[in-house]
Amino acid sequence: MNEIALPFSLVAELTYRCPLRCPYCSNPINWSDNSYQQELQTEDWLRVIRQARKLGILQLGLTGGEPLLRKDLEILVETAAELGLYTTLVTAGTLLTKERAANLKNMGLDHVQISIQDSLAAQSDRIAGARSFDQKIAASQLVKELGLPLTLNFVLHRQNLDRLEEMLSLAEMLQADRVELANTQYYGWALHNRDALLPTREQLARAEQVVKAAQQRRKIPMGILYVIPDYYAQYPKPCMGGWGNRTLIITPNGDGLPCQAAMAIPDIEFGNIRDRALDWIWFESAGMNRFRGTNWMPEPCQSCDRKTLDWGGCRCQAFLLTQDARATDPVCHLSPQHSQIRSVLDRLSVHKEDFVYRDRSAGTKGFN
Repeated sequence: MNEIALPFSLVAELTYRCPLRCPYCSNPINWSDNSYQQELQTEDWLRVIRQARKLGILQLGLTGGEPLLRKDLEILVETAAELGLYTTLVTAGTLLTKERAANLKNMGLDHVQISIQDSLAAQSDRIAGARSFDQKIAASQLVKELGLPLTLNFVLHRQNLDRLEEMLSLAEMLQADRVELANTQYYGWALHNRDALLPTREQLARAEQVVKAAQQRRKIPMGILYVIPDYYAQYPKPCMGGWGNRTLIITPNGDGLPCQAAMAIPDIEFGNIRDRALDWIWFESAGMNRFRGTNWMPEPCQSCDRKTLDWGGCRCQAFLLTQDARATDPVCHLSPQHSQIRSVLDRLSVHKEDFVYRDRSAGTKGFN
């Protein structure tokens, strides 16, 4: 136990309910199952927050789905603030009214992150699967008016990457304090839409120049984070800083996970906050320890001098592509299964496929 580092951040996924239908949604594929509908009650989340602070956690991310759908959000923020946790509200922004934003600030909320799907209203609404762009802009302006730090998150992909310069100009106009430019990663629902979302090498090359120019302008005080798609990387990223290294996620039904997509891996058991304490979940649960550290790694990871830099890459991605969660992440150019990635890139079409939304019956109607 002494060799296991304490977690730094707690991500509280308060609900998987959301007014949007983004084609790269990170919620579990089976999120509508009864197990996920049984959301934790207020007293459960308060117990989690208190245990998190006792465990040494410093940051609390309140996310979802859409966390503003929880009527007890203010209570959770107030308790976290009283305990000295730095709180971030991660929201689509569509439900952030002036009254609610002011209440959250008064309760001690420290920071707001709002997602925007594109620089153009029509395209942003189409990607989100719901008319939401104007509300997102209004919410961003409201956050700044209240004096709260604002992060804007743009999830990038083939159908918006060519407008990256305009997205960054929008962020500068909204006076964002920080910008996240996160290219879509292909697990969860995004894997269903990979043919519609995966950008070309040419798009990424242009995007890199746009990002460098924006960074040189220094209009975003806390900087611009730019993450390329795993499929174009030579080495995998250290998913969540490493499995069970820094971040603990609690799902709406109380499961404790090392990353948001971990439930995609079958035959792996995680503790639940309804019957286990947070410290037990972090230190003792079989799921949290399954890929922690380096002893589990196969070759070539085990002999690689990068193994404590990327921690074997993404276990969920490895499973989805190889059906083996222990496999070297196929995005790594040293992986025996790297040919899968090359095959995807070789057959990549420049044609912009239609999205498959989670609500398949709705399709893209109304957003063409």
